[in-house]
Amino acid sequence: MPSRTLTPGVYVPTVAFFTSTEDVDVPTVEKHAAFLAPTGIAGIVVQGSNGEAVHLDREERKTITAATRRALDAAGHASMPVIVGTGAPSTRETIQLSVDAAEAGGDAVLVLPPSYYQPLVSRAALLDHFRAVADASPIPVLIYNFPGASSGLDLSSDDILALSAHPNIIGVKLTCGNTGKLARIAAGTGSDFLTFGGSCDFTLQTLVAGGQGVIAGTANVIPRACVAVMNTYLQGDVAQAQKLQAVVARADWIAIKGGFVAVKAALQSFYGYGGLPRRPCVEAKGAEAAALKQAFTEGIELEKSLS
Repeated sequence: MPSRTLTPGVYVPTVAFFTSTEDVDVPTVEKHAAFLAPTGIAGIVVQGSNGEAVHLDREERKTITAATRRALDAAGHASMPVIVGTGAPSTRETIQLSVDAAEAGGDAVLVLPPSYYQPLVSRAALLDHFRAVADASPIPVLIYNFPGASSGLDLSSDDILALSAHPNIIGVKLTCGNTGKLARIAAGTGSDFLTFGGSCDFTLQTLVAGGQGVIAGTANVIPRACVAVMNTYLQGDVAQAQKLQAVVARADWIAIKGGFVAVKAALQSFYGYGGLPRRPCVEAKGAEAAALKQAFTEGIELEKSLS
């Protein structure tokens, strides 16, 4: 089993890449991982919400995980961990995807709460789901709290603190944006439990509250800028960190509104690859693509200054 340890920092939930026939574009998956690896990030996340996980079948998930691991190794970043999203509607499938993730080279899994039958699942059964996955997963588990992708299901700080006692549950990603919840979790867990903000527009708030970093989709496009916010704060230059955070937050708002389609459009505009989402989602074209490019320009200029 993999032995790479997750550390504090900025993690990038990568987008999935497809050919014109909507097949997985393995060379571009590898190219993007190699592009991100030397930018100062702590690791990569595949099959998250940003990575069109729900558009992928089981074999495609394994293909993308393995390609990402292979690209990092080839680029000289064999120690960089890969986190794999494995949330599924049933406990059984979540466990299977977690086993697959380990076999394909993943170092940890990121698990959304099952939400399709939410009215039929008690709070106790929901927590038992995470414990069962953690019992069976060959690699560590991070909880993924994202009400927007889970039919509004929002785990409380009490829920997450209870789950943190499991030896194979090592952290949480809070895309709910609730910094009070984040502060309670960070204060109530030991240093071995990683509390991540789920977006780079509140990196500073995450760090001030005791969190260890962020898992940030906009870092696909401006990874150095996202890392700079964290590093500048940790170096003690709070005023400069605030200035950097403002630029990153404005860029992140574009990605939040436009989702992975906007992230792919920015990659296409500024780096020459990004390509199609899988239907029914469609790519940004024409005036929409031009507007997204303009909106990301400030963040790209910061990124270039840090390269």
